[in-house]
Amino acid sequence: MKYNRNFYQIKSNDEIFEKIVEEQKTIGYYRLPFQDTKEIKEFAKTVTQKHIVIIGIGGSSLGTYAIHNFLRNKQNDKKLHFLESTDPLDIKKRVNKIDLNNALFIVISKSGTTIETLSIFKYLHSQTTIDKSNCVCITENDSKLNEYANKHQIKTFEISKDVGGRFSVFSSVGLVPLAILGVNIDKLLDGCKEVYNSFFCNKEYYEELMTKARFLVENKNRFNINVVFSYSSLLEGFNKWYIQLWGESLGKININGTRQALTPIGLLGPVDQHSFLQLIIEGVRDKTVTFIKIEDFEEEITIPDISLDYLEELDYINNIKFKNIINHQADSTIKAIEELKDIPTDVITIDKVDEFNIGKLMYSFQLLTSIVGKFVQINTYDQPGVELGKVILKNKLKVKIN
Repeated sequence: MKYNRNFYQIKSNDEIFEKIVEEQKTIGYYRLPFQDTKEIKEFAKTVTQKHIVIIGIGGSSLGTYAIHNFLRNKQNDKKLHFLESTDPLDIKKRVNKIDLNNALFIVISKSGTTIETLSIFKYLHSQTTIDKSNCVCITENDSKLNEYANKHQIKTFEISKDVGGRFSVFSSVGLVPLAILGVNIDKLLDGCKEVYNSFFCNKEYYEELMTKARFLVENKNRFNINVVFSYSSLLEGFNKWYIQLWGESLGKININGTRQALTPIGLLGPVDQHSFLQLIIEGVRDKTVTFIKIEDFEEEITIPDISLDYLEELDYINNIKFKNIINHQADSTIKAIEELKDIPTDVITIDKVDEFNIGKLMYSFQLLTSIVGKFVQINTYDQPGVELGKVILKNKLKVKIN
């Protein structure tokens, strides 16, 4: 009796590791931590404009926003703007905040034909002069956008074909605007290197990521919702980036024709303690929770030692630093969930707010996504569901619906 062995199996850690090692030959994000950043840094030094405008959507903007938002107190005085939505009210509101005569426009589209990106780019052309003096294009080297840039002598940076959009934050997509903002992109990549070297040398990150991925896969039918609960507004952008990375990469049909359903949710503490936490604590046990907290916010503001009429019973909070309050809030929520003993949780503690640590965090989530994808036997790097919608949209727009 013969079998066609294409059915779904949860493979051993060694098998998965071998597949990840082999995948490096065709998937480009793995090598990004080791790139030469000289050209990017030299270009960044030449940028004199005050307003830096990113025109891009999804993977072309979310990763950059995540790092920018995390490091917002550690950058130069340039102002970063994101134009990504075709919402007309949003476009006008955002454009009105930009000094178009003192702006650098960074157009990012891997394919070079992204409708949202190019429609906004066309609109900006009607509002100001855009040429080689105030524009950069980041795209594949054989795209139509690249041809446009070459014709108009506009500076370009390449997105390699084997680097997918949602895995592209450590390519020129993220590094160019971040370098312009004064971010130490080499230190950012050093954080990625630490994770890479640890994982591929079977050290700390190998055990951590492999164990977590295996648990998620073995329990995916029971715990099919994966919550990231970040205790800092600095991680708001990271949450949005994680949702795209996890959802678009892992929401697929595997080789056995089974629909995978690992659903990402991003929460911010302490705000969401007053909303979604109730569902976690007393709702259906279908969620895992990853807490992310920051050890040192490097900010010492303190609740003043004053009493307010009728509120004296809260004087016990006087003289406490806000950074200690938010971490006590995180620890209290973590303890409350752990004591229930039926909600899987883990905790990631970021040592400090800097490039190295956000690089470590984001690269580890990219690796985790790839590992889970191998376990469930899907193509982690395509997005056929998204592409279907794009085809329908293009067909609608071609008939000139106004």
